[in-house]
Amino acid sequence: MARGHWEIENRNHHVRDVTFHEDLSQVRTQNGPHMMATLRELAMSIMRLTGVKNIAKACRDFAASAHKTLRQLGY
Repeated sequence: MARGHWEIENRNHHVRDVTFHEDLSQVRTQNGPHMMATLRELAMSIMRLTGVKNIAKACRDFAASAHKTLRQLGY
């Protein structure tokens, strides 16, 4: 159980740091850091719920094509 927890925890932090560059974020005042972390987590959750396996690749693909992003979300 503990190993599974840390595997998930490390996977989330790795994606947040490597893909979203969370550690380099300069958002530091008021609710900004919390809101940005929430938006990143929401994006990761939506991608995982829609079957995305590689979040970094999906971010690049979605950034390149708004149409593909909306289609993935069912619009």
